[in-house]
Amino acid sequence: MEELKSRSQVEEKHTWDLSDLFPSDDAFYEAVQSFRPRVADFSGRYAGKLADAATAVRAINELKSLAESLVPIGTYASLSLSADQSDAESQKLSSASSNVSAYFSSETSFVKSELLALDESVLEDIKVQAPDLSVFIDDLLRQKPYQLDPKVEKVLASYSSVFNGPYELYNKTKLLDIDFGTFEADGVDIPLSYLSFEGNLEGHENTEIRRNAFRAFSDKLREYQHTTAGTYNLQLKREKTTSDLRGFESVIDYLLHGQKVDQEMYHRQIDMIMGDLAPHMRRYAKLLKRVHGLDTMKYEDLKMPLDPQSEPEISIEDSRRYINDALAIMGDDYLGMVNRAYDERWIDFVKNKGKSTGAFCSSPYGTHPYILISWTSLMTEVFVLAHELGHAGHFYNANREQNVFDARSSMYFIEAPSTMNEMLMANHLLENSDDPKFKRWVISSIISRTYYHNCVTHLLEAAYQREVYKMVDNDENVAAGDLNTLKRRVISEFWGDDVEITEGAELTWMRQPHYYMGLYPYTYSAGLTIATSMSKRVLSEGRPAVDDWLKVLKSGGTKSPVELAQMAGVDITTDKPLKEMIDYIGELVDELEKLTEEIEG
Repeated sequence: MEELKSRSQVEEKHTWDLSDLFPSDDAFYEAVQSFRPRVADFSGRYAGKLADAATAVRAINELKSLAESLVPIGTYASLSLSADQSDAESQKLSSASSNVSAYFSSETSFVKSELLALDESVLEDIKVQAPDLSVFIDDLLRQKPYQLDPKVEKVLASYSSVFNGPYELYNKTKLLDIDFGTFEADGVDIPLSYLSFEGNLEGHENTEIRRNAFRAFSDKLREYQHTTAGTYNLQLKREKTTSDLRGFESVIDYLLHGQKVDQEMYHRQIDMIMGDLAPHMRRYAKLLKRVHGLDTMKYEDLKMPLDPQSEPEISIEDSRRYINDALAIMGDDYLGMVNRAYDERWIDFVKNKGKSTGAFCSSPYGTHPYILISWTSLMTEVFVLAHELGHAGHFYNANREQNVFDARSSMYFIEAPSTMNEMLMANHLLENSDDPKFKRWVISSIISRTYYHNCVTHLLEAAYQREVYKMVDNDENVAAGDLNTLKRRVISEFWGDDVEITEGAELTWMRQPHYYMGLYPYTYSAGLTIATSMSKRVLSEGRPAVDDWLKVLKSGGTKSPVELAQMAGVDITTDKPLKEMIDYIGELVDELEKLTEEIEG
């Protein structure tokens, strides 16, 4: 296993091309410098003057133009830093972007304050004069009960870059300060890092390598647990203070408000999966244990593949063919977006020091999406890339159809288009193979990657996160020991006696950036619930179902999660879709058991 290269040593053709945002860092700084006077001019012309609908419409449209100009600034800086957190120039870009974003938020905060001070009849008149601003005004009215004095709103906006501090500190600790060194397995010293552990070591087929990597990784994490817990506690205090200031009954209410979701939907997602999915996943764990001949099924064994010998290696170019074939049903326009992503270097495939872990898609308004992934040449990465291209396809469509204020859907719905693509990929692979070993690999991948990742890994994050917020709402400080106890309790409840929860498993909370993004973790399973139902429709109905789904993608944030799901023919106000998904996972485990019996004898 090779040491990670520096960013300057990797192949440029497999990195993303940020020139569509700005051709150079100098062009970025020029944009930052020219943006500030535009904001000042806007504030000077409109602050204290939003007294009638006509003036308000002009102001909102100019605000929209400013917001569109800020998008590439933030995206260029963010993606540069994601490619290499250690790069000094990227850190400077990030600082400049953060400062100008805070300035914009502060200097334009008066718009919402003054609009909400108007009589509601004036706001309704705005919607008549400019129907495309209706969603903006409706969202504003939802915020009215929680709006603070205009001076307070301006101060809070001025501190926006400071409020992002905990997340930035977390990333610095995670990606820059922690040196994992090497660990020994089978008499060999193996380099260890976040990228190598999460990329292949935590699921390595060799038990000694897998378990030794987990031990070394966990031992090193433990050395930073108090710093990481302190950083996380700052985030929690910020959320608690904001929740109290704005008059929400709890932090959970505050965080769900922006998602347009009630507590019933939130708790149902967590409770049903913790209770009803656990038995199916325990059966899967037992199958892994039996197939691999393990004496004990340990926590660090859960991500090993069922049949690693049946997983094909795949090149980046071959991945395009698989994805094109699997997503062909989405239509020519969608496939055009996919192929542009490859041809125009929207995707960052390489592995290098300082690169952000995991995978993500950034979809800046006015340009095109960008995807970060660390390619391992294993077939599993095709599912990951299909997932991120689902995000790309979502906002590629929404950004073209909606204005900058309306393009982004609720966080509750964000993971539906991405997991939908994973389902299409799995269905395609199953339909085009009669090999029982390959079929078993595909089904085990659906469980171990698509469903495990979204309905176990992230769901256990959500169950743990809910317990943390209960402490926060009781005005309790959160320390490393508390977080370890809560995480271990949640993991143990889900896996029961079927999996040994190894010392170090409780430190999993230190690995996830999602805790700095509000109530994000539970939305993965929520999105996959919608995607499971929708993919079944596509399989049975074909093009009419796809057309419905494309309409959903184009709707962006103009509708609530419930309304978007209804457009797809899924009623998430009931537990029916969630039950159907859990039953489907049970059927997949049944099929794995049958295929294993067939293969073994």
